[in-house]
Amino acid sequence: MFIQPLVPVGHSLFLSFLLAASPILVTLFVMGVLRRPAWQATLGGLLIGLVMAVGVWGLPVGLAAASISNGVVFSVLPVMWIALSALFLFNVAMKNGRFDAFRGWILRHVPNDRRIMLVVLGFCFSAALEGVAGFGTPVAITSALLIMLGFPALDALTYVLIFNSAPVAFGGLGIPVTVLGSITGLPADVLGATIGRQLTPFACLIPFYVMALYGGWRSIRQTWPVLLVAGGSFALTLLLVSGAGLYSLSNVLSSSVSLVVTILFLKLWKPEPDAAHAIDLSTVEQQEKTASAVPLWQGWIPWVTVIVVVIAWDALHVARIGAMPIHWPGLDKAVYISLYNAPYAAVWKFEPLGTGTAILVATLITALLTRTTLAQFGAALLTTLRQGWLAVVTVALTIGLAYLMNYSGMTYTLGYGISSAGMLFPLVSVFLGWIAVFLTGSDTSGNALFGNLQVAAAHQLSLDPVLFASANSSGGVMGKMISPQNITTGVSVTSLKGQEGVVLARTFRHSLVLTVSIGIVVVFQQFVLR
Repeated sequence: MFIQPLVPVGHSLFLSFLLAASPILVTLFVMGVLRRPAWQATLGGLLIGLVMAVGVWGLPVGLAAASISNGVVFSVLPVMWIALSALFLFNVAMKNGRFDAFRGWILRHVPNDRRIMLVVLGFCFSAALEGVAGFGTPVAITSALLIMLGFPALDALTYVLIFNSAPVAFGGLGIPVTVLGSITGLPADVLGATIGRQLTPFACLIPFYVMALYGGWRSIRQTWPVLLVAGGSFALTLLLVSGAGLYSLSNVLSSSVSLVVTILFLKLWKPEPDAAHAIDLSTVEQQEKTASAVPLWQGWIPWVTVIVVVIAWDALHVARIGAMPIHWPGLDKAVYISLYNAPYAAVWKFEPLGTGTAILVATLITALLTRTTLAQFGAALLTTLRQGWLAVVTVALTIGLAYLMNYSGMTYTLGYGISSAGMLFPLVSVFLGWIAVFLTGSDTSGNALFGNLQVAAAHQLSLDPVLFASANSSGGVMGKMISPQNITTGVSVTSLKGQEGVVLARTFRHSLVLTVSIGIVVVFQQFVLR
């Protein structure tokens, strides 16, 4: 059995921490500074990680290969199976005209102002998609809508990535919270309520934050009522639903309430017309003339269908049918986690009827309801494969690196270093979740990785373990906007494919600012409210 060394470099935690961070730093440098495609950056990070894992941490080559292969398989099923199924739904809606119909419905029922479109689509609608899919697909679908409405591709991606933060902690019907509870042994409903309180102010303020980036203080003054309604209704619903112990429905209900309330509010209030932010409807009208006549209300069919199917799928526990744990050959319990004093399990949960399959079924139902032709259906499938193959490669490299760092002990060295910050730990603990979500693109994986570490450090420092387990999830959501997996899936349907580094450079500083802000909230909760 391989025993993970926590401080392998000259008994120096500082040097060990730096070397453990080197794969992450290389990935960020290649993407954000050299502006290389994400697959090249993650490949570079994986190669550096392999050198460090084998050469410094002493992980046997066989275990290194097994850990990478485990990560690669997990990246395909369930991660990219969910993302590709959602992209397929998007492309079916594109080919059969329902995506254009949805855009037409929005244009007819929402004021002709890009700033309002940004809030309704980038925040409310994207959050609803995050509730059922996630893994970058809300970013891809929503940014495509914004681009069609006249937003530059880089702006659309940047804003939606920032919006796609607060909803992440309760995405996929609350799976991140469920996993955090099972890993830490803490009550999931209590964790959900705590996470809800941590993210409530951010859910309310994120629309203002993004509007400041897009249109400055002038736009905030002109649109603040709708910003308050959209963010406030989401935040209030999130606080009430998560506080009532219904964390699995927190995101779905919050986003739905926010979307409906915001659209209804816009029937009563509209901003003063501003030509600088008006959409050129002549181009849209010309496109509508050349498109097949589709009733605008049918634009909602794909999105309502997927939400209903996924919720019903979860309620009926369909994913459990045919599911089986597969103990990864040569890796399961072949590694000993020194930090936790426990063997490291390597179990891949094979779920042929998981969430990705639910979304695929929703796509088939959508195709039937909208009478999609075989030619349209086939074209959508080919488009999805062209868009998705590079994302599959990038995500496989990213999660392969994450698993390599986990099983070698590099990730636990990072966690051990941060948890050794003493009384500064309440401020920096959120960066544990931030690092984990950057690597895996998943708040669920981040909670599985560092949830226990947060609890152990909190006990050592006589701090609230529930608060810091929750901080792991809340901090992690702010790392989602810089995750190579999230960005790669997001750019797959835009003209920025291969320019993920440009997107990272735009979002990185916002990720840091928001993560530090979460840390300040945690400090306030620990030392002022308790």
